[in-house]
Amino acid sequence: MTTQLTDTSNWLPLDGLAPGFDANKAAPVQDLAGTGYHLKLATGVQHFDFSADSLSWQLADGGKGEDSYETFAVAPQLYYVQWQHSSDPRLSSSLILDLAAGRSLYVGARLIDQSEIAPGRTGVSHQFLPGIIAGQQLSGEEMAPTQALIGRRVQWVYSEQHAYEHIYLSSQWYTWQCLAGPERGLADTDENTVYQLRPGIYLFSWREKVIPCGSITVADHRDVSAIRSHGALFGWDESGSLPVHFSFGAHGKLISVTIHPDPYEPAHWQL
Repeated sequence: MTTQLTDTSNWLPLDGLAPGFDANKAAPVQDLAGTGYHLKLATGVQHFDFSADSLSWQLADGGKGEDSYETFAVAPQLYYVQWQHSSDPRLSSSLILDLAAGRSLYVGARLIDQSEIAPGRTGVSHQFLPGIIAGQQLSGEEMAPTQALIGRRVQWVYSEQHAYEHIYLSSQWYTWQCLAGPERGLADTDENTVYQLRPGIYLFSWREKVIPCGSITVADHRDVSAIRSHGALFGWDESGSLPVHFSFGAHGKLISVTIHPDPYEPAHWQL
């Protein structure tokens, strides 16, 4: 069994994981339908107009389009929007809108062609662009990178069959282990990026090096015994030629917290 688990050529492709993985996904909401927003970023302005069925968008780099989308209510007046670009399925977008604070965070994900992925590198790149919502009064702090999750060990249940644990090691790395499901027994350490959206609510992203995929999740950790997350996985199928994009949700629970004495505490490192 050990040899089979460590032989990464046998690991399940992303499209093999999808069936049933979304059982604990929250129901999307239509709260943003009929609204439009202009977001001011350091790189320019983005425009978003929501209807009941589609999202018209224009990014700061000039790219624009219209796509189907899903919106999830994270907390009062805090929304997470997810979509894949129909004009180029190798691209997907995540948008966080805090209508109470007048702040936003856009995350662009790009699939890297299989021939361009260097050994040990990830198959997805993420771009993080915090901004403000034009015409709204600002409050609170800018959505920004945080070390708040470092040291935590959290169990995540995605369905009756799928469960994992995450150990947040540092600003750069986290370890995952499958506790139940088709990947049971598999584990690895991969790249992560964490942004604080509001106190106790975080955007956690990861990028895997064995399976060419990445994920965006938005999780409310304010009650550590009943954490709720919403997210999407994005990567290549088993053939390496077709993009796979699907949303999911999970219920989480804090298992433990590790605190290192100085000077060994990763949250205090200056990298």
